[in-house]
Amino acid sequence: MHLELRDSYMLDAPGYVAWQRGVRLDRGERSAWWNGWHDAVHAAVGRGVTVRRARVVSEPISDYVRYEYDTTFTNLAAGEEVRWLPRRRATGLALASTDFWLFDGEQALFHHFTGTGRLDEDGREYTDDPALVKLCADVFEAVWERAVPHEDYRPR
Repeated sequence: MHLELRDSYMLDAPGYVAWQRGVRLDRGERSAWWNGWHDAVHAAVGRGVTVRRARVVSEPISDYVRYEYDTTFTNLAAGEEVRWLPRRRATGLALASTDFWLFDGEQALFHHFTGTGRLDEDGREYTDDPALVKLCADVFEAVWERAVPHEDYRPR
C-alpha cells in the first residue's frame, strides 16, 4: 500500500519537465516508459500480491497531479490499483503526516520530503513497530474506502 499526500514532488524531474513542454507518453510504446519499477510491481502482482496506491489531492488539481494522473496508466499496466481522494472528501479522516508505503502489514516506510518536494537526504524511515504499522494500515484503508478508482476519477 502506498499513500501519497502531496500536491507536488520534484518539480525539476525530467519526466515532469518534459510533460510541461507537451511531451506525452505513448501508451503503445511500452519500451519508452516501462522500467524496473514496473517489472517489480508486475512480478509481485504475478505472485498474488495486491499493490494499491491512494493519492489525496487538492482540487482543482495542481499541474504536477495532472501529470501524475496522465501517467497513471503505467502503474495500472504494471498491475497496481490506484485511487484518488479529493482532499475535500477527506474531512473527518485522521490522515498521516507524511507519505508512506506499507509492506505485508508488517513494515512501514515513511518518506520525508523537503518543502520543495525532494526526498530529504535522510528521508527514508522504516519501522516494524506493530502499533505504527497498524495505524498506517487503518489510515490507508479509510482513505481507500472513500477514494475514487482511477478509471472513474475526473480531476477538476
